[in-house]
Amino acid sequence: MYEGAVQDLIDELGRLPGIGPKSAQRIAFHILSADSADVDRLAGVLRRVKAEVKFCRICGNVSEGDECRICRDPRRDASIICVVEEPKDVIAVERTREYRGRYHVLGGAISPIDGIGPDDLRVRELLMRLSDGAVTELILATDPNLEGEATATYLARLIKPMGVIVSRLASGLPVGGDLEYADEVTLGRAFSGRRTVD
Repeated sequence: MYEGAVQDLIDELGRLPGIGPKSAQRIAFHILSADSADVDRLAGVLRRVKAEVKFCRICGNVSEGDECRICRDPRRDASIICVVEEPKDVIAVERTREYRGRYHVLGGAISPIDGIGPDDLRVRELLMRLSDGAVTELILATDPNLEGEATATYLARLIKPMGVIVSRLASGLPVGGDLEYADEVTLGRAFSGRRTVD
């Protein structure tokens, strides 16, 4: 335990996701030894992000305006929506350069243990986007874990009666992975999603 401002900094850093006590301490001491200009720049960026960044009114992605760059882009296919849990998932899909449609960010996944139900997510907004009939396919790209599967199943049951094609991202074994380390769900998915070899 340290005194005053140092301990306060460690405590605040430790509240960040993925930062444990040791990492918080390392970061705090890095900040202490950094130049004042570097610390001022970091503090300024943090203030600017809080003041300027908001969520897109259409899809829920991070944006510096009312609409994100993807929703503003007329070259994107508006008939396909990829549903993801968080804005960071949009970046992951974009890095593949395989998808040219639009997105919908739910803001999480259904998790009864954490008290998160469908009403806590951006499901109503998604249904409103689907109501005009312009969207023909919905790709469910939620995480391949219990919460993501529950969310995808809930959305599929809700949306299929609307006549929209609902698909789920294929999942399976990662390239370079060892079969013995794959969990049962991943291995099962790899088997059910298998294709013929040309």
